[in-house]
Amino acid sequence: MAARTDQLAPLDLIGFDTDFLLGLYRRMVQAREFEEQLYYLFLSRPMPGTMHQATGQEAVAVGVTSALRPDDYVTSTHRGHAHCVAKGVELNPMMAEMFAKRTGSCKGMGGSMHLCDFSRGMLGAFGIVGAGIPIAAGAALSALVRGSGQVAVSFFGDGATNEGVFHEALNMASLWKLPVIFVCENNQYALSMTVSESSAVPDIAKRGAAYAIPGVQVDGNNVIEVLKAAQAAVERARAGAGPTLLECITYRIRGHARFEASHYRDPAEVEQWKQLDPITRLGDALLADGRVQPDALEQVRNEVKADLEAAIAFAESSPDVEPDEYLQYIFDEEPAHA
Repeated sequence: MAARTDQLAPLDLIGFDTDFLLGLYRRMVQAREFEEQLYYLFLSRPMPGTMHQATGQEAVAVGVTSALRPDDYVTSTHRGHAHCVAKGVELNPMMAEMFAKRTGSCKGMGGSMHLCDFSRGMLGAFGIVGAGIPIAAGAALSALVRGSGQVAVSFFGDGATNEGVFHEALNMASLWKLPVIFVCENNQYALSMTVSESSAVPDIAKRGAAYAIPGVQVDGNNVIEVLKAAQAAVERARAGAGPTLLECITYRIRGHARFEASHYRDPAEVEQWKQLDPITRLGDALLADGRVQPDALEQVRNEVKADLEAAIAFAESSPDVEPDEYLQYIFDEEPAHA
């Protein structure tokens, strides 16, 4: 799908504090740099497992999570590094998890596709397509029953909207008015198949009408537009009005998984979307608005690179996981007999 440049609105920074906006910029740069470093680590180190990058999609993760409280819940996908960074999972344990180290956020047992940190409300990245959708609905039900005022967010791709669990979860969430936001990161491709080839209704937001919930489509490369839509959805959820389906139109610049050449895409299409880079767009808006000078953005990028270098050093110096260490995390207690 070609980038719809004629429909793009400039970033509207009115009403936002400069430090807050720089925070958005920093988190998007952190997510991007984490994956860029990881890409080269897989080329140069004996890294376990695999990874899926979200290069170009960072505004969705950062925009949505910036509308949340620290105790709100998030479920992610196999492409979940940006969601974890945006939700506040620390870089050191995230990177250590990539190296399968004991100090990893999942003690070296999860890897790239199963990152989680319950202390940050990150309930998990899931390798199975659509698996996080019902888990977010369950977390929202828990919050509703407990009266905690928390909300849950499920991130998923356009391909997941053709899974049965997507429809089941939206139906139940609407019936019970669960405080959950369903966020579709429509990056145009489910592995190698375009959304127009896989979906009879390629405008995913329209599917909200089938379950009597709002379906909102936004420019997913505009972090401010994403944030505003997420704020409205979160406000609705906390007020007890139920879920929202938020479709963020974006694009993954790299292939489906590491080192995939993605020959199924027109190189001109990729280049066109690169011109809509969400990080560049926010940086340019900050400069055009006179909020910052170029050296301020450069300082953020340098600080993030230093943080990632420190995270890599932390991971490399951490103890390895022993082959049988997984046994201590298996629950095998037999039920007591009457």
